[in-house]
Amino acid sequence: MSLVSLIITLIVVGVLLWLINTYIPMDAKIKRILNIVVVVAVVVWLLNLLGLMDSLRGIRVGR
Repeated sequence: MSLVSLIITLIVVGVLLWLINTYIPMDAKIKRILNIVVVVAVVVWLLNLLGLMDSLRGIRVGR
């Protein structure tokens, strides 16, 4: 993925989140949860895209 398409994707996600927060009436707690979920999903997507998630796949939690 090129840098331009990465930036365009981030801008589109940001604008969509802004539109949802601005024009869809929701409780403040639901908006906060939605924002957190979207930010975490974008960060995980970026880490995976940059290849930084490969080193985390070898870590086991539990048995």
